[in-house]
Parts: sequence; C-alpha cells; structure tokens
Amino acid sequence: MTEADIRLGMGLKAQAHWNQTEADWQRFLRLQPDGCFVARCNGQDVGTTTVCMFGSVAWIAMVLVDIEHRHRGIGTRLVQHALDFLNRHRVATVRLDATASGRPVYERLGFVAQYELMRMAGEISDDGVPWLPRPVDLQRIEEMTEGKARVHAIEPMGQRGLDAIERWDRLATRTPRGKLLARLIAESASRGYLTTGPDSTGGYVLSRWGAQAVQLGPAVASDEVCGRVLLDRAAADWAGQRVYLDVPVDNHAAVRWAEDRGLACQRSFVRMVRGQPVSDDLQRLWASSGPETG
Repeated sequence: MTEADIRLGMGLKAQAHWNQTEADWQRFLRLQPDGCFVARCNGQDVGTTTVCMFGSVAWIAMVLVDIEHRHRGIGTRLVQHALDFLNRHRVATVRLDATASGRPVYERLGFVAQYELMRMAGEISDDGVPWLPRPVDLQRIEEMTEGKARVHAIEPMGQRGLDAIERWDRLATRTPRGKLLARLIAESASRGYLTTGPDSTGGYVLSRWGAQAVQLGPAVASDEVCGRVLLDRAAADWAGQRVYLDVPVDNHAAVRWAEDRGLACQRSFVRMVRGQPVSDDLQRLWASSGPETG
C-alpha cells in the first residue's frame, strides 16, 4: 500500500461505516510503511490491511474488503499475508480488535479472545456534570478525598511530556508504543493532556477528529480520580460534538464515567491475541487508541 491507495481505503471504510479519516491512513503508512497491504482480484483493488510493530508486539487492523467481493476468502488471505510478514520479522505477539463478523475469521487463524471493549458513543454535554472543569479553572482541579484535597495539575500535551506518557502507557499496555504516541501528539488534528498528582499518580489522554465522531483515547490513568479528571478535560474540548470512547468492559470506573456523561454502548469489540499473550492493566487503561493499534 502507498499513499496513492488512501482513496481506496477511504472508500472501503465508508462501506463499513468506520470512523477513520485520511489522516488515520497516513498515520498507518508512516508508522509501518512496509506493513500496509492492498488485495487485488482480477486486476481490481478490493481490500486492505495494516500492520504496526511495537517491538515484539504487533497489531493487525483495517481488514476491509469491497462489498462486492466479500465471502470469497479475501479477508482471510489479507490476514494471512500480514501474519506471514510478521513471522518473517519474528514477532512474538500479534493482537487485534475483532468485530463480531470478523471474530470467526481470526479464530480460524489461531487468535484467541482476551477481553471485551465497548464503544461508548454520544454527544458530550456539560449540563449538570459536576466533574466537568470550568473554563476558568482548567489547570488545577481539586477532588476532596477523605477530607484531603487532591490537586491535579493538568497540562496541555507536548513533546516534552512524551517520556512521562510513554511510562504511563507501558504500565497499562505492556507495549512500547512510543512511536504511536509521538505521532498522535504531533498531528494537528489531535489534542492531549497529562496530569501528575500526589503519590506518583498521573496519566494522559489524547483525542482526535474522526469521520463520524471524535475519538477520545488513548487514555491511561493511575486511579479513578486521574481518569475522571483527564476525560473531563478532554470532554471540555469537544462539548457539543459526538464522541466515541472504546472502553474495556472490566474497567468499571471508566464505564461509569461514560454513562455519567450520557454515552451509550454502540458496538463491542473483542481484543484477541495470537502467540505470546500480553496482559493489559485494564484498571489503568481508560480508553483504547481505537481498534487499529490498541
């Protein structure tokens, strides 16, 4: 795949009603230029897939097939081609987020389910939301806990904060995703914040425009206070906009936050793995970056 194929990718994702933009496709190509592929059938380009390697852990995503060419094994061939590519690179762990329709394909190729994520969707509103920061008080937010004020200084994301968010991200994902985080921070369509509280608490949140909704995430937080503060700060940027938040079902605090803000489950994904398992810390993982890179 090359940049000339982005038009194909945009057409296929539109058929599937997915949220990716041209900027997303450009990011896939820059993160792993040798790992993005196009399927051709009888001289016609009909499918795509992308691969991104983070050390010994890799992600497969964007497995899309033209609607007129489905049920011919093309999707399976695309995934197998990606696996062959990763085998040549001796990758120990391959992960992906599967839709309900894609899961049987991946299971036949040796993937097993790890846990479920919910895509929470809706319009963010500040009506009656006690946690939402006031515009005049975005840099310091106090949460009373056991009679003591826990103060979180929220800073806009910048390259200088990359080391900190890499550390927090690795605690949650067990994966060295520095190149992804750096790319997201550098993109003009993205926004991000980090916070550091007492007792080494902290975390970060990134968000970006999507074709159908703003994607909130990735977001990692050391505890519920940090998680709510960070997501509220991100939500303040997108008040009145439709948002997506991909939340691990087992992170009950993150699910609670989404429900408190009026978001509802739109669809679910199953996070799957092939090879050596990676155990995410789901209590730290408040939002996935999306189905493409975990």
